[in-house]
Amino acid sequence: MPYDTGLLNATTRILAEAAPEADRTGQFPWTGIHAVHASGLLESTVASRHGGRGGTLYDAAQILAALGRGDPSVALISAMTIFNHLGQAGKNHWPEDLYKRLLTEAKHRPLLLNAARVEPELGSPARGGLPATLARRTAKGWSITGRKMFVTGAHGLTHFLVWATTDETPARVGTFVVPSGLPGIHVIENWKSLGMRATGSHDVQYTDVEIPAENVLELVDPSVAQQDNRAHASMTLALTAIYLGVAEAAQEAFIRFAHERVPTNLGHPIARTERFVTLSGEIDLLVSGARDIIFDALKNGLNDAERLIRARLTAGRQLREAVQVAVRGLGNPGLGADLGLERHFRDIQAVLVHAPQEDTSVSILGRAAFDKWNREQAAASHYTADIPILKTA
Repeated sequence: MPYDTGLLNATTRILAEAAPEADRTGQFPWTGIHAVHASGLLESTVASRHGGRGGTLYDAAQILAALGRGDPSVALISAMTIFNHLGQAGKNHWPEDLYKRLLTEAKHRPLLLNAARVEPELGSPARGGLPATLARRTAKGWSITGRKMFVTGAHGLTHFLVWATTDETPARVGTFVVPSGLPGIHVIENWKSLGMRATGSHDVQYTDVEIPAENVLELVDPSVAQQDNRAHASMTLALTAIYLGVAEAAQEAFIRFAHERVPTNLGHPIARTERFVTLSGEIDLLVSGARDIIFDALKNGLNDAERLIRARLTAGRQLREAVQVAVRGLGNPGLGADLGLERHFRDIQAVLVHAPQEDTSVSILGRAAFDKWNREQAAASHYTADIPILKTA
C-alpha cells in the first residue's frame, strides 16, 4: 500500500479547509501543498529501486480523487510531480545523479515538477507540432529561451521541464530540467480562469536561462518527437480522478444541505421529500458510475487506448452533469459561495479541458472505429475469396 488511508483523509481535510481562501485569492496554495508534502504523497509513486513506495497509476488515481475532494488545484499541482515520478519508475529516463539529488531535496521541502510544453504560436502539442523554444549549446551546458503557456503551479515549482528544440545540426527535441529561481525566468501572471484558480497556470518566459549539460531528458530526432495521445491515455484518465473528487465534494455538499434545510412550512428536512431523493439518486448514478468507469478501466484496460479514452470522456461528461444537477436542484443556495457548490461547479468545467481536449479525443475514437471496420471488411473479403463455389449440373 503506497499510502495510509487515514493520513490521506486527514490531508484531504486540510486541503478542504484551505480551499475557499485559495480560490478567492488565486495565490499559490502553500497550505495544501505543504500538507501533501508532509504526508509523503508527492513521492508515493517513486520506484522501490529508488527507495520509494512504488505506487502504481491506479494508486495515484485514488490519491488524486481524494485530494480533489479537498482542493482540485492542489491535486492538479501534485499530480504533475506524482506522474513524473511514475514516468521515471517505468522509463528510467532521468540522469541517475540528477534524480537522486531531487529525491534528497524532496526530504526537506515540496519537490514540485511540471512540464512546460504549450506555446503561444504552437498551442497544445497534443494537436501536433514542435516547440519554438530554443535550447542553445554553451560551454557549460544549455541556454534556454522561449515562452510557455498554462504552466500549472508556476510560482511554486522547484523545476520546470521545458520542451525545446536544440540549435544543433541536425536539431533534436527534448525536455530540459530548469531549476526555478535562475536568472532569466519570468512568470507572467495572466491566469484568470473561471475555475481551478489556485493552480496559478501562468505563462513563463525563459530568456537565456543557463542550465547544466546533464539537465536534459530524452533528446530525440524531431520526426519522433510528436506527442502520442494514445500512449498518454492512461495518465489522462488518472488525471480525471481529480474531478471525480470535485463531483464527490459537490455531492456531499448537496446531501448535507438537504439534511440541514428544514423549511417551516414542511417541518422536516427536504432530504425526506421525493424530489430530493430523486435528485440524490440522479447525482449518485452519475458520480458513482463515473468512479466505476475510471477505476475499472485503470485496473483492466491499460493496454486498450480506445477504452481508456472512452472512459475519460464518458466519466468526464457524467461528472460535469452531476455537479450541474446538484447546483440546479438547490437553486439560489447552490449558486452561493457559502455552500461550496458554486466553486465546485466552476472547477468541474475543466474536467475535459486538459490535453488532449474533447474534440481531439473523439477524433481518435472515430478514426479507430473506421479502421476497425476497414479491417473487418478486408478480413471478410479474404475469407470469402477462399470459400469454393459449388456448381450444380
